[in-house]
Amino acid sequence: MELYTSGKQLRDLLKSLKKEGKSVGFVPTMGFLHEGHKSLMVRARRENDILVASVFVNPTQFGPGEDLDAYPRDLESDQKLMESVGVDYVFFPTTEEMYPTGHNTYVNVEGSLTKRMCGASREGHFQGVATIVSKLFNLCVPDRAYFGMKDAQQVAVIQRMVEDMNFDLEVVPCPIVREQDGLALSSRNTYLSTEERKDALKLSSSLARAREMIEEGIRDAHLIYDEMKAIIDSIPYARIDYIEILDARTLEPLNLVAGDVLIALAVWVGKPKLLDNIRLEVE
Repeated sequence: MELYTSGKQLRDLLKSLKKEGKSVGFVPTMGFLHEGHKSLMVRARRENDILVASVFVNPTQFGPGEDLDAYPRDLESDQKLMESVGVDYVFFPTTEEMYPTGHNTYVNVEGSLTKRMCGASREGHFQGVATIVSKLFNLCVPDRAYFGMKDAQQVAVIQRMVEDMNFDLEVVPCPIVREQDGLALSSRNTYLSTEERKDALKLSSSLARAREMIEEGIRDAHLIYDEMKAIIDSIPYARIDYIEILDARTLEPLNLVAGDVLIALAVWVGKPKLLDNIRLEVE
């Protein structure tokens, strides 16, 4: 495994390998890797000749009041995990490498994909995401890029950007990886106290209840929302950012649950805001 800090050097290398007919799989991360990230890399390793991963805590996707400096980092542990799955090249740029003096170009994905959910409470977040991902695509020249569905909105935004901007690559969404008890894996889980960790299971429980109601024939999105909210409200200190029942492709809200449906939530359980979702095909 080789570590690169220069985007130009890495791009030149990868372009030469692609000329030899080798395919490149890419997993972008902000580090502090866990089994969810590992699952993306394992799949990318299996489906490509060359595996590239990046570790970069992107400052432009942090909103007002969000502490960039407090984001957890552990490069030594990250390198061990990447070596264990056979990553060939790691891109570990500095902020100056990605945003040099004079940088003044940003990528916006507009419309319903970025106005709701995390976009409503994190001003500028998806501009930062779209900008850094487009830069990483240009530097790592992947044939396939792998993203976890825990952040389903981010996946939808990136898919739209790739289609609209004619990037020559495939975005590969990958299933949420969960703890044995159902909690979605997240770097933020390390902030949970013992009590908060136990209470956080109500997020996945609320989604399981939503699935159950749909299987029982309930199609009224408001009824499903109310049931989910009641489960989460039983955590006295939790704060709901959003519970959304949406068309999975457009992220427009649904009154009647039908078609390709995304049910997503974001909840502060103590200090961390946790995301989770399910996606269903409903007749």
